[in-house]
Formats: sequence, C-alpha cells, structure tokens
Amino acid sequence: MKNKDFNELLKSIDQARKIHAGRIKPSRIFKFHPIIVTNIRRKLHVSQAEFAHILGVSIDTLQNWEQGRRRPEGAALALLKVAEANPKAVVDALLV
Repeated sequence: MKNKDFNELLKSIDQARKIHAGRIKPSRIFKFHPIIVTNIRRKLHVSQAEFAHILGVSIDTLQNWEQGRRRPEGAALALLKVAEANPKAVVDALLV
C-alpha cells in the first residue's frame, strides 16, 4: 500500500471514531427505505421457498431481505417494486 493511501485510511479511521463517539457529525447520511419484502410475499400468498423460486434467488437471500440483514438491489429490487404494485402480474409472468 502506498503511503498516501495508508495515510488516507488512517484519516478515515480517525473520522469514524470521532463520528462514533459523537464528537463530529458524518459528512453525509444514507437513508434507505426498504420495501417490505415480507408484505409483498404475503400479498402473493406464497411461502418463502416459493417466493425465492419465483424471484430466482436462494431462500437464504430472501430471508436476509426479510430480516433486514441485506437489501435487494438491481433487477431484484425492480421486480419487487413491480410485485408490490401488481402481484398478479409478477405471478402471471414468472409462473409460466
């Protein structure tokens, strides 16, 4: 690692400590408003295994989304938004 990069890393760690201790405010805050994956699945009246199969993801991934440990991204997020708005369309399109 180059000295410049190492010094930047140390600076970041120092800032993180100060933010964590409440001595400074973060320069930016990311707010995430997750779609409630469980509610979407319940609208479809399917189990976790069935919903994971419909979405083409593993059951573990679906459980991580539902329990808030991870959040869906990309195509999965788009599909979940469609499923939230029109569950029947997703079922009709994907369960051919």
